Amino acid sequence: MNCEPSFSPWGVVQTCKTICPGVFEVTTPSHGGIMVKKQAASQIFSESAQKVGFWERGCLCFEEDCDACVALRELMDRGLHTAPVNQYFGPGEYAACIDSSVQHFHPDYWKAREDGLTQMPKQIKMKEFER
Repeated sequence: MNCEPSFSPWGVVQTCKTICPGVFEVTTPSHGGIMVKKQAASQIFSESAQKVGFWERGCLCFEEDCDACVALRELMDRGLHTAPVNQYFGPGEYAACIDSSVQHFHPDYWKAREDGLTQMPKQIKMKEFER
């Protein structure tokens, strides 16, 4: 069972979408972001990405305006999130938008990514996070 968060540091949860086990996209009436269970965060996200987020009630949180792009970039790099192709984004456009945001808001993270410091050495076992 993949338990969605019942709280949000941004206010009352309006919608909660599971991106992958242990990782959730949360919206509230005024804000939102990406919330990651502690066990998933330590297995999925590099130290560089974890520094971008903040911890609240056992979840690593990435605010939607500036920080969520780092979480999405790492999820895409690990094959845990697929860039959509739809009426809003053609092939490659979503990833380019995410990359542009990361470069603008988190240039130190982008440099670490370019230097290979965001790669994770071990295989991720997603079933561990479904509890």
